[in-house]
Amino acid sequence: MTDPDAFRTDGGATWLNLLATQGQSFGPHPVERLRSPDDLGRWLALMGLPVSARPDGHDVERAQALREALRDLAMAAVEQRAPSADALALVDATLAARAGLQVDGPLPGVAAALAEIATQATVALRGPDRALLRECDERDCRWVFLDTSGRRRWCPAPACASRGRVRAYRARRDVTQT
Repeated sequence: MTDPDAFRTDGGATWLNLLATQGQSFGPHPVERLRSPDDLGRWLALMGLPVSARPDGHDVERAQALREALRDLAMAAVEQRAPSADALALVDATLAARAGLQVDGPLPGVAAALAEIATQATVALRGPDRALLRECDERDCRWVFLDTSGRRRWCPAPACASRGRVRAYRARRDVTQT
């Protein structure tokens, strides 16, 4: 991405795009894109989840916590391991906010929007989309995304694919030169 602060929308689902609100999550310098209530409001609107109440600092913290819980669940699915109990508990608590919501138009608040995202993730992780989840091969990225082709090794970020291809080329070249 040319703008490191730009929001990613190419993960294949809103809940996966939430994971990308922190870039290079496993590198030495993660890039936090949800730094303020305004950032969260812009991201929710971009994802088609506008809220009628302006987000606050607590909402940003809840969104970041849900992101990390969903990251744990997504990586557990890809790695075929059990997710952490804390991640499951946080997602369940977020889902509880959905109870009784019958809303047309903007959601009443960030808690409702986060509940929608947690619902989407839960449905995806229990359905056929689970088999389409892939983890980016780039060591500092490892973003989990939806791969409908079944062939991708890197996330949709051009930088990850470029670095990965260069590394693979150099490894092939080194093998043929020895």
